[in-house]
Amino acid sequence: MTVQVIEKEGAPEWAVIPYDEYQALLRLAEDAQDVADAHEAMRDVAEGKDELIPGDVVERLVSGDEHPLRVWRTYRGLTQEALGRSAGVGKSYVSQIESGRKTGSATMLSRLAKALNVDVDDLLMSDDVKGRVLDGVGP
Repeated sequence: MTVQVIEKEGAPEWAVIPYDEYQALLRLAEDAQDVADAHEAMRDVAEGKDELIPGDVVERLVSGDEHPLRVWRTYRGLTQEALGRSAGVGKSYVSQIESGRKTGSATMLSRLAKALNVDVDDLLMSDDVKGRVLDGVGP
């Protein structure tokens, strides 16, 4: 590696390297951060702070063809009635949120998220997904 050291008042202040060497160092630093992040994620899973989600569930969430509430509810093995009972709401209210006929209040979504052991953000739909669900494109 070619390095030019620039001193200030007799002490090293700057190290100047060729740009291609800088880019190589940057890639190595990013790779090292990726490895550290992966280790942290696996540690969180091992300690029960996070969970691994099966690929088919992730695909359902990402596709936007159905409401995230339905995806998480079925993944957790709950009926609409069981989820409603756990969140303190009726089965029909859960059904209306899943079909897009109701959006659900912040309080209700928070209770449903808690019952499903997910973040409230995991239950929110983007506007384009709402349109597809309301138009009957999604289940």
